[in-house]
Amino acid sequence: MKRRDTRAALLFLSPWIVGFAVFTAWPILYSGYLSLTDYDVINDPAFIGFENYARLFSDPKVALALGNTLFFTAVQVPAYVIVSLALAVLLQQAGRASGFFRTVFFLPKMTPPVAVGILFLLLFNGQSGLFNAALGVVGIDGPSWTTDGSWVKPGLVIMSLWTVGSSVLILLAALRGVPEELYDSAKIDGAGSWRRLTSVTLPMISPALFFVVVVNTIAGLQTFDEAYTAFFGAGNTTYANDAALFYVIYLFQQAFEFLHMGYASAMAWLLFLIVMIVTAIQMVVSRRLVHYEGASR
Repeated sequence: MKRRDTRAALLFLSPWIVGFAVFTAWPILYSGYLSLTDYDVINDPAFIGFENYARLFSDPKVALALGNTLFFTAVQVPAYVIVSLALAVLLQQAGRASGFFRTVFFLPKMTPPVAVGILFLLLFNGQSGLFNAALGVVGIDGPSWTTDGSWVKPGLVIMSLWTVGSSVLILLAALRGVPEELYDSAKIDGAGSWRRLTSVTLPMISPALFFVVVVNTIAGLQTFDEAYTAFFGAGNTTYANDAALFYVIYLFQQAFEFLHMGYASAMAWLLFLIVMIVTAIQMVVSRRLVHYEGASR
């Protein structure tokens, strides 16, 4: 009976197993091989050892792109989490209207990233953009978001908040799972709103917060679509290109514009290593900050 159940399970899993092996595992392993070669897609790969990896440390654009990416991620992830949590708290108070607002908040997540990149150029135009027009109403002279290198990444961070919907829903579900008796006990002990938030709400939803932080950190380190569409699309030669040169954009250029496929593969493996290190650090830190109900300390 167990063998028959195992065979049935493997049969149902086989489409995913084959898809994973063909479209994920094999490309990953093959890219590891290509990272050790000089390959321009046209000619056969020529083995060169670790020269591509050595080149990574001498290429100034790798350092520039990596710095831009780390800065963007370090600013975007906290902003993303704070906005998501604030909207989730508001939704929790919305009562019957929460279903409508859940849909409203999630719909922007369905917007194609290319459309978001074009929308960024329209909304954040320094002369005629809607964002600067709104700032002008309150007496603030908005910067040149798309041409001033010092404002490009903050503008992209603000634009990324357009898609907080999925994180809002995750945090809303976590908030609704917090037992009401904990809040009642805190009120009896004289805890105010801020104390209830920091001592009850945040510890109880910390697993969901940790998940949102990890997922968005990985996504931030792989930022590509919106920035590429806005600043590196066909014929785009804006002055802010260097400020918007994220790591995956430079990797894409090396692979598909310059046909340095071996070098791009080495860049991909470096990014994989960085993601693994950052995630491992987050896992270690989570042992102190994340509370799992029923888990022993």
